[in-house]
Amino acid sequence: MKSFNVGIIGFGTVGTGVFKVLQSFPDIKIKKIAVKNVNKKRNIENFDTNLLTDNPYEIVNSPDIDIVIEVAGGVNPTFDILKAALNNKKHIVTANKELLAKKGSELFQIAKQNNVIILYEAAVAGGIPIIMPVKTILCANKINRIAGILNGTTNYILTKMTEKELSYETALKQAQDLGYAETDPTGDVEGFDAAYKLAILSTISFNKKIDINKIYREGITKIKANDIKSAKELGYTIKLIALGQRLENGKIDVRVHPMLVAKKHLLAQVKNATNSIMLSGYPVGDLVFTGAGAGAEPTASSVVGDLLVLVADLETTSNPIPQAVCNHTETAEQIDIGDTFNEYYVSITASNHPGAIGFIGTLFGKNNINISTIMQKGINEDNTAEIIVITERAKEADVQNALKELLKSESIKNIDNLLRVMN
Repeated sequence: MKSFNVGIIGFGTVGTGVFKVLQSFPDIKIKKIAVKNVNKKRNIENFDTNLLTDNPYEIVNSPDIDIVIEVAGGVNPTFDILKAALNNKKHIVTANKELLAKKGSELFQIAKQNNVIILYEAAVAGGIPIIMPVKTILCANKINRIAGILNGTTNYILTKMTEKELSYETALKQAQDLGYAETDPTGDVEGFDAAYKLAILSTISFNKKIDINKIYREGITKIKANDIKSAKELGYTIKLIALGQRLENGKIDVRVHPMLVAKKHLLAQVKNATNSIMLSGYPVGDLVFTGAGAGAEPTASSVVGDLLVLVADLETTSNPIPQAVCNHTETAEQIDIGDTFNEYYVSITASNHPGAIGFIGTLFGKNNINISTIMQKGINEDNTAEIIVITERAKEADVQNALKELLKSESIKNIDNLLRVMN
């Protein structure tokens, strides 16, 4: 194998993992590693600190470096750094889902102009191979639906809330102690991380540019122990689901939010920090990809895998991996959450008086919503009761209107939660 020189930008958990894996490939020469603090002690045996620089432009401007591996994350200043790398005719391997979701279209265009490519298998599901399978062996298919668990942190939290009956706060603290969640967990628990990944995966699956700003996003911070308990009693478990689907009218429905998932469903069986992606397409039918969606070693597996595929092609051609070139010229027409159709779980606190359940049923019917299940769960000390409603398939806008009307009634004290349902 011809020898290739690479530079690494970012040397945290993933960057260190990539470095360690690359020690097994002597024909890949690591020339420079860009870090924030060159004096930080590295937990790597016999590490050569001369490799370190605090100036990433030493890498992207170096004529000796062929490929840039970017595992620093974030948009600023990473976007400008990688733009410089592309304009200097350097190929890029990245795990940066936020950057690709927000600025990918621009970067891919610059890459195309400079006859270089960007590979990003690690950006969507850590060690799970999904990007290249969609771009290569599945390219004969029209993919119509994506449904997945794309964030291990939230899946871990919800698993512990379900199996150990922990509160959200306790489960989050446990996830932080284990290194699954950051000190500031907002990116995970509010659904940002899953939305970035869904935007990337939807773009290549539906062959249309997905606008990250038009993806409906809702996190798990409003999930309470009562919701978990009610879901279990009704035969469901709660998961943060990334959903993308091609509608009959050609529009695209792309969103991230918690869902009650029927226990018989494959995604209901995915526990702890594991990720899982279900694809439905023609002619292949249904496929499931499951595995470790984050962590140093799984992510390094995808980063180094991309790198090795790239250098293998570069030995024989100056135009490597043509499937990696972004040719998406059309922007998807994404629908608003109000225009989606779902089954719903609604938790309501109402005064305990005769006719309360009938009133709810009548009002739902008035708004074109059929009720599948309705039950009252005991009486509280203040003479209120929790009423759980499961609807049949209905339009989101109709459900929201019904809830607004419910709150106008003095007998309805609160809408405790609204979750969509997956059977």
